[in-house]
Amino acid sequence: MSGKEMSKRQIRREQIKRKETRSRIMAIGLISVGALFLAFLFIYPALKPVGAVAEAPAVNRTNVDFNTVGNPDAPIMIEEYSDFQCPYCRIFFTNTEEQLLESYIADGTVYFIYKSFGAFIGVESGDAAQAAYCAGDQGKFWEMHDIIFANQTGENVGAYTSRRLTAFAETLGLNMDEFSSCFNSGKYKDRIDQDAKDGIAAGIQATPSFVMTYTVDGETRTRIIQGAQSFEAFQQEIEAALAEMGQ
Repeated sequence: MSGKEMSKRQIRREQIKRKETRSRIMAIGLISVGALFLAFLFIYPALKPVGAVAEAPAVNRTNVDFNTVGNPDAPIMIEEYSDFQCPYCRIFFTNTEEQLLESYIADGTVYFIYKSFGAFIGVESGDAAQAAYCAGDQGKFWEMHDIIFANQTGENVGAYTSRRLTAFAETLGLNMDEFSSCFNSGKYKDRIDQDAKDGIAAGIQATPSFVMTYTVDGETRTRIIQGAQSFEAFQQEIEAALAEMGQ
């Protein structure tokens, strides 16, 4: 084989080596960029500003016990199945709940219970419910309930990240060590899952929905009130139940 042929073969080998080297460098570069991008996705939420926390309206509730309000011996019980991300749930909170408190709960006619509907709309729904239940350990379930709704901005848009929910807890003056321990451990995850199961068993298909329970001549009766109904709609249902009971 001539020296000229050897030279050509050597050149080809060198060219192949250079191409392989460039390919490796490009691959390493792409992997590095991808790794940096993934790291950014993980780190950015922790660096992103929490943003201002909107104040919750002052709501007067009497005879509060964790996620309940009113007299447990009241003739009528209403269980709300709700989702903190649900815009219609916020409408009920804003437009109707306080009138119910003033007209039927404060006087002992209605015993009211708030239940989540699990992670119905998304992960943030379950996280917000956990925050409310954890605040309940410190006697501030309803205060957390109110501030969560006051800061609702949409569904699955980051309104209820763990950092935002922690900011709500700080605004309420909770013991942050206790709150963080409760929230981070998922203490109420099973309860939230059970809320959803209870709602489905009761025939709930959407939020907000309300199960009204009362007894007539020893027989338990239930009615489901669907949607963010007006106070007048609740009033009609409550008065009808009272009439059935002869009250």
